[in-house]
Amino acid sequence: MKEQFKITINAPRKKVWEALWGETTYPKWTAPFCEGSKAITDWQEGSKVLFTDREDRGMISIIARNIPYEHMSFKMLGELVNGVEDFTSENAKKIAGAFENYTLTPDGNKTLLVVDLNGLNMDKGIMDYLMQSWPKALDALKEIAEK
Repeated sequence: MKEQFKITINAPRKKVWEALWGETTYPKWTAPFCEGSKAITDWQEGSKVLFTDREDRGMISIIARNIPYEHMSFKMLGELVNGVEDFTSENAKKIAGAFENYTLTPDGNKTLLVVDLNGLNMDKGIMDYLMQSWPKALDALKEIAEK
């Protein structure tokens, strides 16, 4: 599966970047996926990331690439189930190796954000939910970054 989402945000790249990965802003723009979302990481290239919800469920990734204010790439490794890291179940194997890439390109005083999803192989119901949630999440990000 390969999907792409784009949005133009009336803010400079640095402000969009900080809205994407900020400790207080990340849960706000990702709420359309799941209320209470958070990312547990130090944001350094090569570091592990736990994308979790209030019940310690979510995805495990590593930061494959981090070029500040320009590009962030996450490689999915498995899933988090009730706080336990799972790399071997059927569900974990469906996302392992997938990438979620964020590219920020300046456009005058604005920023074009392109999100590329590659290799996700989840059940149709989950994929449909994600595809419906991405535009809502990016609209929320736009609202945060333009404040």
